Amino acid sequence: MATAKKKAAAKKGAKKAAKKAPRKAAAKKAPAKKAKRAPNPAFMKAMTPSAQLAPVVGATPMPRTEVTKKLWQYIKKNNLQDAKNRRMINADDKLKPIFGGKAQVSMFDMTKLVNKHLK
Repeated sequence: MATAKKKAAAKKGAKKAAKKAPRKAAAKKAPAKKAKRAPNPAFMKAMTPSAQLAPVVGATPMPRTEVTKKLWQYIKKNNLQDAKNRRMINADDKLKPIFGGKAQVSMFDMTKLVNKHLK
């Protein structure tokens, strides 16, 4: 019986030793370098503004992104963003033909309407 107890004690000691064994740190991989995000070529293609859009953004061909920037500059300069609902853009005399005769459009519909005036 004494030998059975010694064997059981030896097994417990082996289990504890196995649990306490230091774990090896997982091999760390070098962080992969992210490729710089390339702009979509469709957005970078120079588009010519229509005669109605030219007084607002200029007549020279430019990418859609640049047209949107210039349009926002015009809106902010002339304080055309609605005071209560900032998502709405109020049309002045130059923007009304671009907005299809509407007095007010949302900023999301605005880009749709402006794209119709780019060739």
